[in-house]
Amino acid sequence: MAEHEYTLPRAELDKPVKLLIVVAPFYRDIADNLIAGAVAEIEATGATHEIVEVPGALEIPTAIGIAERMANFDGYVALGCVIRGETTHYETVCNDSSRGITLLGLEGVCIGNGILTVENRAQAEVRADPGAMNKGAGAAAAALHLIALARKWGGPRKGVGFQPASEEYRIAGTEKDTPTV
Repeated sequence: MAEHEYTLPRAELDKPVKLLIVVAPFYRDIADNLIAGAVAEIEATGATHEIVEVPGALEIPTAIGIAERMANFDGYVALGCVIRGETTHYETVCNDSSRGITLLGLEGVCIGNGILTVENRAQAEVRADPGAMNKGAGAAAAALHLIALARKWGGPRKGVGFQPASEEYRIAGTEKDTPTV
């Protein structure tokens, strides 16, 4: 690691965390090293995880979006590797996977992006090296920090904007959980 780089201390979490690691294993050995780094970081904080594989980097944001709507995870770690080839497909995959993850993040989804976008295999191997600055570990750390921030700022709002009169809400004139005849 270069002298000018700084890494935040591990995130401090107030209660258990469950992450979903979404990985595109096109380059299996690179993906396995990224996964190993992510899992080590997650376990070092006492969090738990599940892993799901998708066909490619373009499917990672979609899988995260589905999980966010239909499952119960606190955050996500996106892992994969895109190596430049001879066509413009590289730009499409890099830009659109990153854009999808960014858009989800702007909606409040806590995601660490560990999708490598590199010129060649040697660059990928360096960034996935378990003995060095593994980008899978960095992505997991990023997700955990975002979860900690969301929990810090996600408490009840006081005195800003619309405040309901009580915790009850009405749908079509009836209180919640009130049986209709």
